[in-house]
Amino acid sequence: MNSNPVDRISTYQVVMFLANFILGAGILTLPRTLTEKVGTPDAWIGIILSGLFIILIALLIVRLCKKFPNETLYQFSQKLVGKWFGIIISMIIIIYYICLSAFEVRSMAETTMLYLLQGTPTWAVMMPFLWIGLYLVIGGVNSIARMLEIIFPITVLCFLLVIFLGIGIFEIDNLRPVLGMGIKPVLKGLTTTSLSFAGFEIFLVIFMFMKEKKNASKATIFGIGIPLIFYTITVISVVGSFSVAGVVSQTWPVLTFVRSYEITGLFFERFDSILLVIWIMQIFATFIVSFFAAALGMAQIFNKKSFHPFLFLIIPLIYLIAMIPEDINGVFKMGDLLGNFSFYTFGALTIFLLFVSFVKEKVNGKI
Repeated sequence: MNSNPVDRISTYQVVMFLANFILGAGILTLPRTLTEKVGTPDAWIGIILSGLFIILIALLIVRLCKKFPNETLYQFSQKLVGKWFGIIISMIIIIYYICLSAFEVRSMAETTMLYLLQGTPTWAVMMPFLWIGLYLVIGGVNSIARMLEIIFPITVLCFLLVIFLGIGIFEIDNLRPVLGMGIKPVLKGLTTTSLSFAGFEIFLVIFMFMKEKKNASKATIFGIGIPLIFYTITVISVVGSFSVAGVVSQTWPVLTFVRSYEITGLFFERFDSILLVIWIMQIFATFIVSFFAAALGMAQIFNKKSFHPFLFLIIPLIYLIAMIPEDINGVFKMGDLLGNFSFYTFGALTIFLLFVSFVKEKVNGKI
């Protein structure tokens, strides 16, 4: 299944794919999970180091994809490791994207029921989200790209607004001393911070649709650099406001941070609802991209021209998997499992496939 010439996205849209896909449910809990692991105010240093490491892995993905400019991972993996082993790899990745879609939907439902729609059944919150996502994904990669272009500027403006309005409760002393216990605690948190960048692997799917493939490396750096900046600002703001001890005691520290201040005299005096709205938009962005990636993979494995029938097959699976966690703790565990899978599997898979491609080129002169 090759891409249609109409189904092409610009360099800017590729950046939007990466940035929006990485920015998902994790940002609301990142300060807590990271600070618990590091145990010092230096968590923000770990984010920067992890972000740079993820960019290096993503650049390896770009190098791999450039060897197969008109194919996705689902297709070129079969060329590199054989048809059946390639199909097994593809099916594992498709299952991952289905589970990721389910996680995003359930995370949205849990937070919405807690803060906005108390007492509403889980299924009633999830169903509209699922069907709206289905309607958009039917439009293909171009429709998704245009939606991401709309979501991202709104997210940036609202996010910066709610973060910087909390400057009044920020205490720089909560971030001191820098590296007071050395670099070792920061290194302990590198795995946790790297998990927050899960989603960088989507380039293996969307590279085929890129118009200007020569700009792939630049798009990758910007696409991962944007979440890196978001995460760094978030952790500095939250830890600087609550201290390490205060952050680890909060389930949703970013929401608690926004709810902890009021700006009198403005149309809005409380800004947690604004943060929830933009966060739900980011959840939606991650959901539609992973939903699309799963359906596209199914279509390419079975050599079908259209991925639309597979959308209707996948959506009930997403719903059923989303209902598996019994409570919010189960949702957190599900997120940790997916983050670990993404980081280790796609990192190792990229290096492995790149190595195989080099060997085949060396032996055969071509892949």
